[in-house]
Amino acid sequence: MRVFKKILIGLLALALILTLSLYLFQFDYLFKAVRITYFNGHTTAFLDDYNYFNNRKIEKGEQPQAWHISKEYNQTKPTQRLEDWHKQTGTVAFVLIKKDSIWSENYYDNYTKDSKSNSFSMAKSIVTACLGKAIKDGKINSLDQKLTDFFPEFKKGKTAQITLGDLASMASGLNWDESYYSPFSITTRAYFDENLSQLILGLKGIEAPGKTYKYLSGNTQLLAMCIEKATGKSLADYVTESFWKPLGMENDALWQTDSENGMVKAYCCIASNARDFARFGKLYLQKGNWNGTQILDSAFVEKSTTPRFKDSPQYGYGWWLSDYKNKKIFNMRGHLGQYVIVIPQDDLIIVRLGRTEHQNTNGSPHTDDFYLYIDEAYAMLEQK
Repeated sequence: MRVFKKILIGLLALALILTLSLYLFQFDYLFKAVRITYFNGHTTAFLDDYNYFNNRKIEKGEQPQAWHISKEYNQTKPTQRLEDWHKQTGTVAFVLIKKDSIWSENYYDNYTKDSKSNSFSMAKSIVTACLGKAIKDGKINSLDQKLTDFFPEFKKGKTAQITLGDLASMASGLNWDESYYSPFSITTRAYFDENLSQLILGLKGIEAPGKTYKYLSGNTQLLAMCIEKATGKSLADYVTESFWKPLGMENDALWQTDSENGMVKAYCCIASNARDFARFGKLYLQKGNWNGTQILDSAFVEKSTTPRFKDSPQYGYGWWLSDYKNKKIFNMRGHLGQYVIVIPQDDLIIVRLGRTEHQNTNGSPHTDDFYLYIDEAYAMLEQK
């Protein structure tokens, strides 16, 4: 009995020391990470984790605009390769929109056209659209406006020359560890920390900005903070009035925050559905025009979907880029294989939402599943 008590006291002391150490070294966010992620059977953020966080609402308008439905709607079944892939990777939505009409639409695992799922980094494209809108609205001067106009904290050192365009094109030179599976990376901390602003304002410049591409989620979060200062509105409200209502979204969306009524995690985490996410693809496909209204300047859209750096042709300003099959392709992309893929040449939008992605085995900046979804979409279209 005495031995048992000693062991119990030792374990309690160890737990106390561990807890105090986590707080002392500012790793206390790990308690939340373990509770939300590991206790739900995951090793990273997951598709419906928005249910475990505080959120801000992005509101739909009073007059939602339904998508046109093709006369050939769902007449062509997904290829066997595509169906096998969906089962293997946990796809929950796969939608093909051809010539402004939904041509094929399939949902899995009890998801429907109205089911919400996490956008992850597809939100980066939406934040960059907000930048374009703020420039068009006269709230921000241009892509060349300095970060320090909004946050003087960055006036010293390399960060003094960072522009909003640098943030949008992933060329800030900031010290950020883009690791999704390490519990100690700043990306993990940002996902669970309850004071995201303080974390972001503590970033340092380690490389000259505006010279090279390096994908950092912290860039988008800092860009969002500038947009909020410029517009005087929360980003969720700005997205509501600038895009969600004008584009006729059919459902409200949720945007994860760091705390109750707190800051949105702008680099990720809008919970919406395939049909509504696809509208951003359509907006950019139409060069920023929606039903005759120029919501975004066409030149901004063109710049966003063109590589900034010759050595990094896979990225523009908030959008991923490819010339696969000799076609100009741009896409929104998120963790675990969330995609809105736009192929202007064929007036085609491909949306895939799901639980896992296939890692890169081809040396390309795009994962294998990106190419598979395009290949199989065309295989379906050729069957009609």
